[in-house]
Amino acid sequence: MEAKTFMEILGSEYYTGVPDSLLRPLCDCIMEKYGTNPAHHIIAANEGNAAAIAAGYHLAMGKTAVVYMQNSGEGNIINPLASLLNEKVYGIPAIFVIGWRGEPGVHDEPQHIFQGEVTLKLLETMDVPYFVVNQETSEAELRMKMEEYGEFLNTGRQIAIVIKKNALTNDKKLIYKNDKSLTREEAIRTIVKYACDDLIICTTGKASRELYEIRNQEGMTHDHDFLTVGSMGHASSIALGIALQKPDKRIWCIDGDGAALMHMGAMAVIGNIAPNNFIHIVINNGAHESVGGLPTAMQGIDTCRIAMATGYKNCYKTKDIKSLEDAIKMIMFNRGLSFIEIEANLESRNNLGRPTTSAKDNKDCFMECIER
Repeated sequence: MEAKTFMEILGSEYYTGVPDSLLRPLCDCIMEKYGTNPAHHIIAANEGNAAAIAAGYHLAMGKTAVVYMQNSGEGNIINPLASLLNEKVYGIPAIFVIGWRGEPGVHDEPQHIFQGEVTLKLLETMDVPYFVVNQETSEAELRMKMEEYGEFLNTGRQIAIVIKKNALTNDKKLIYKNDKSLTREEAIRTIVKYACDDLIICTTGKASRELYEIRNQEGMTHDHDFLTVGSMGHASSIALGIALQKPDKRIWCIDGDGAALMHMGAMAVIGNIAPNNFIHIVINNGAHESVGGLPTAMQGIDTCRIAMATGYKNCYKTKDIKSLEDAIKMIMFNRGLSFIEIEANLESRNNLGRPTTSAKDNKDCFMECIER
């Protein structure tokens, strides 16, 4: 089904959410029609944030918003869904559009397997009626279902449209880019060069894939790296937990701007505790690049000032290899909670591979490395 037709059938004038690769045709169509005009479209920090924005839209306009997300975002909407939107509380309608990663029987990455199994079960538990859209779903079927769901929405309930792989299409694939010169892979390669035998916790998406391949290319072991393949936005909290228990080891956290934004409150917790063996690096390309390139709110934000305001001691903004190396050298000389923002472009290799070891093997090897 064409994404444009899908939007017309939903009948909403307001969209908010977190981009997803399975929803790329829809996200591009939304961007083509509305861009990032906040009167019609907001790319949220996380899915719970999006649900609350949708609630505000309804309170102001009396209309229903669409909240789009990958199914991994279901966990983030449970709180506002249960304690804000639910008909036993305020009764605020919303249309959830959910990309079904890890659908049973369809090959996917390990972080999506269990989430895929429980996607529909979670909706059932939260009393949200749903309709699954696949490649064979006709416009007539979806129109009929939306007419049926109109009664639910009119009485302050929520409904979900679950999107299978390749169910939506869009002929026009938008290209996202910025004017930065440094690639994320070049930045990670520089970090690896200086980290040596230190421990690295890397965020989800292409960053972990690039770190894994760099180790392979350099003939290095992967034992010092924890690849946070799922749980977007929590890499820095994992790194904090390790840093506090292993104060004799230097801990590097490679984060992305979208991930750091998703649970930015973690930076306040890290800054308040201020472990002096923690180096937090945010590679900021201003986009959700791993799932298509739609912009994040970090595009126009000085993350170094945020880090300083939350208690980080050493903060540096870098945009090329030389300034990155200079910042790393200063941090390694002056111990203390440190932060580096790396401005990067949206480029990545077309032949970028994926880790060949399992998530559990990665965990076991990483823990053995810490003990050694």
